[in-house]
Amino acid sequence: MMKTLLVALLFASPILAQEQTASAPAATRGGCGPSELQFDVLTNKNQHPLAPAESGKAVVYIFEDMEHGPTMKVGLDGAWVGANKGKSYFFFSIEPGDHQVCTNWQSGFFKKTALRIGSAMTLKAEAGKVYYLRVQVYERSEQDHNVKLEPVETAEGQFLISASAFSTFHPKK
Repeated sequence: MMKTLLVALLFASPILAQEQTASAPAATRGGCGPSELQFDVLTNKNQHPLAPAESGKAVVYIFEDMEHGPTMKVGLDGAWVGANKGKSYFFFSIEPGDHQVCTNWQSGFFKKTALRIGSAMTLKAEAGKVYYLRVQVYERSEQDHNVKLEPVETAEGQFLISASAFSTFHPKK
């Protein structure tokens, strides 16, 4: 009896896991938004604005640290919040708590395939705190790229603000 139950559980577990994964909307996996959404990004090397303080919220700065880099979309909890292109940054405010932050390489080619080149992480935000996250793109060859989203220390984040262009963006039509 115990052996039969164990075998049934072993076979049922992968099926349940597949059903849960398949039923989860693709847009929310890892914090990213829908792959169809694309952004136009403008950068300004002469502007280095700081985020305004919002009571009860945290601030997140996102940097792309690659000169002449690709457009990298940034998602939060299943919705896109913006994009960077090249050595640039933008910021946004969030409520305290656990959040899924994602970055994904925007490309016409990747838009038409299931392939996503990006990275994701969980951010535990506290009210009044500032978080600095860097998107690093590693090119191993022309066809082989890797992306990593990682936190940076406050001093490095403040330096990156002064050394990066400011990104503004809007969805492509």
